[in-house]
Amino acid sequence: MASADLRDELLCSICLSTFKDPVTLRCGHNFCRVCIGRVLDAQDGSGVYSCPGCRKRFRVRPALTRNINLHNVAERFLITQHEQEIITGICCTYCVDSPVPAVRSCLLCEASLCDKHLRSHSKSPEHVLSDPSTCLEKRKCSVHKKILEYYCTEDAACICVSCSLAGEHRGHQVEMLDEASKRKKKKLRNVHKKLIRKRKKTDEKVRSLEERRRKAQEKAAGEAERVTALCTDIRRRVDDLEKKVLSEISRQEKEESLPLSVLIHQLEIKKDELSRKMRHIEELCNMTDPLTVLQDPDTGDLCDPEEEGGGEDTWGHDKQPHDGDDLDVAEISHTLQTLCDVISGIRSGIYVVSPADILLDVTTADNNLLISDDLKTAAWIKEKQKRPETAERFQNSQVMSRRGFTSGRHYWDVESSRSDWWRVGMCYPSIDRGEQQSLIGDPDTLESGHHLVGDNNKSWSLESFYNEYSLIHDSEVIQLPDKISSDRFRICLDYEAGQLSFYELCDPIRHLHTFTAAFSEPLHAVLHVGPPLFDRDAWIRICS
Repeated sequence: MASADLRDELLCSICLSTFKDPVTLRCGHNFCRVCIGRVLDAQDGSGVYSCPGCRKRFRVRPALTRNINLHNVAERFLITQHEQEIITGICCTYCVDSPVPAVRSCLLCEASLCDKHLRSHSKSPEHVLSDPSTCLEKRKCSVHKKILEYYCTEDAACICVSCSLAGEHRGHQVEMLDEASKRKKKKLRNVHKKLIRKRKKTDEKVRSLEERRRKAQEKAAGEAERVTALCTDIRRRVDDLEKKVLSEISRQEKEESLPLSVLIHQLEIKKDELSRKMRHIEELCNMTDPLTVLQDPDTGDLCDPEEEGGGEDTWGHDKQPHDGDDLDVAEISHTLQTLCDVISGIRSGIYVVSPADILLDVTTADNNLLISDDLKTAAWIKEKQKRPETAERFQNSQVMSRRGFTSGRHYWDVESSRSDWWRVGMCYPSIDRGEQQSLIGDPDTLESGHHLVGDNNKSWSLESFYNEYSLIHDSEVIQLPDKISSDRFRICLDYEAGQLSFYELCDPIRHLHTFTAAFSEPLHAVLHVGPPLFDRDAWIRICS
């Protein structure tokens, strides 16, 4: 590939300069990190990100991946280009007719030489040759106009022989330029190695931060999709509900309107008949001929309407509509309750999951716990149960659920008695089941060890201790300052996100705390019910 073509391939399409710290988008196009960063910053807030090269759109801000190979090629190209510019920028002093690039410079002659003039140049030692340079005067002493051959270590200055013998550097420690240069290069190499290590650590930090940003973007995208799906489902439910309610109203309206329409039609006929009779009577009353009035056939059986059917209100009595509400509002209200259920689910923050089916595992229950037949309630009793002692069985009034969760979002609710001491939470199945200890006595003197839920790094719990509430993990206690008024609580698990949250089920639902961890084992529900101080019930129930 020609140099010009290579230069074009190494140009950033935004700044039109050679790549500096190039990064790659998912579509494959490369840009300087600073350039594409400015473009993406300008697109922030618009909701749409696009590649300046191909205009491909991204729903979230695209991650920038460092292109190491392209970076190395661009950096090498810049070095080579700079070297060529140096070589071609210095011409031979003696080639006057046409500029010829210089290959060496003579410090004594203060001239640059091409290959031709270098071959004919003096080879005597005083003619010191160096790389081509346009600043030959800097290679000579500004005081004595002699070539700089030595380095004064005391003053860190390059000097000539006269400076060393009779000048201001007389008597100072000096060394040859080559030796001083080698020594400095050695230090520089050490510094370079340190810089390489720092650069490597910086690259690792950048990659780590980019990975964190990528995960944050992916999580944000996932949450956006989840919220979009949630809102779509809510709109679908509301639309279906609207159609159902309107259909029910229409059905009831038709059901009520049809008999009314029939009755109205019958009454209209009756009204027309009465009007006809009224007109005929009026005509007879206006006649002067008594014979015509008395012999009229239509009035031969004329009687009083009040006497005919017992009164005007009895006409069509059997067909009168019932009084009261025309529409079944209760049925409509019941249908609309579905909408309230949807809204309540959104307020509680758990609309996207269903309650987990939690059943207690009797084989793990301490013998001071009585487990209900439906495997939902654990109650503390003084008389020990005669269950076999096994490695799976908890001590100190604990029981674990049968089911363990290894993925997904789940929640479960519990209700407690006003017992003095209880804990609810989740744990790994590898939690220490503990040794049997007496739990009867002053609770202030009880030692729970590290096998109670929350007292180790394999469990997380909410504790109630004499109406003081706290969250516990690995024996670290987070005291809850606010008053807890409810006896019902909710535990929400998001396994992939590594979040375990506790809520108080009051109105509205109140978030208490969220633990974050990288879960490595299945998580089981676990209950602990301590003995009460007084003779009263102590239990925890898993709500259906």
